[in-house]
Amino acid sequence: MPSIFITGAAGGLGRAVAEKFYAAGWTVGAYDLAALDDERFVCGHLDVRDPDSWEAALQDFVSRSGGSIDVVDNNAGLIIDGPLVDADPAAIQQVISVNATGISLGARAAYRYLRASRGHLVNMASASAIYGQPGIAVYSATKFYVAGLTEALNLEWRDDNIRVVDLWPLWAQTSLADNGAASVRRLGVRITPEQVADTVFTAVHPRSRWARGKVHYGVSAMDKAMYLSRSLAPDRLVGLLTRKIAG
Repeated sequence: MPSIFITGAAGGLGRAVAEKFYAAGWTVGAYDLAALDDERFVCGHLDVRDPDSWEAALQDFVSRSGGSIDVVDNNAGLIIDGPLVDADPAAIQQVISVNATGISLGARAAYRYLRASRGHLVNMASASAIYGQPGIAVYSATKFYVAGLTEALNLEWRDDNIRVVDLWPLWAQTSLADNGAASVRRLGVRITPEQVADTVFTAVHPRSRWARGKVHYGVSAMDKAMYLSRSLAPDRLVGLLTRKIAG
């Protein structure tokens, strides 16, 4: 059966993705910094900031998944909110280390497994990568990084038959949305973890050659519309709209 390795799988979006793929008959690797014990999944420890931890976790999963990995879901992420000038420098470093460095180390470690399976790398971006978000500036910036890394690797690994995609959801109903960002109050938290999981499943099952060329995936009608408007509107207009939503 096909297999998926998921980071940040102890709860939230990662747990929902694990549930979705398990229900579809996949072998699921649910790895996290926090302890996770679920007999349905292959569970293990992973610190995404540590390259040795990545190597050990992937080898552990492969030893229990039949020898291959078809999808790696780079889901783990952190957020801090509030003005940048008030942020704890250590907290800034931690968010960047998990959201940017961690996702890069994961891609690097997963490459040889995904090349062998002609698989998919799925990165968790955010609608905050459409235009930089005040109040969550560091988090937003890391999601721009995720988007850029996804695009670059989708081209870099094309000849190896590895498809690299990302998701750009608005706020989902997880602990990550429990913050003081203005966009949480003004847009609400309307996306369920199950909707995100459904989108991950759709992304790794392209039904046509045209669908296979898709790189960035929205989840809700609103974030899809926002992404489209960003591609069509000038920076000044998008900046004005962002100020009204998140300023």
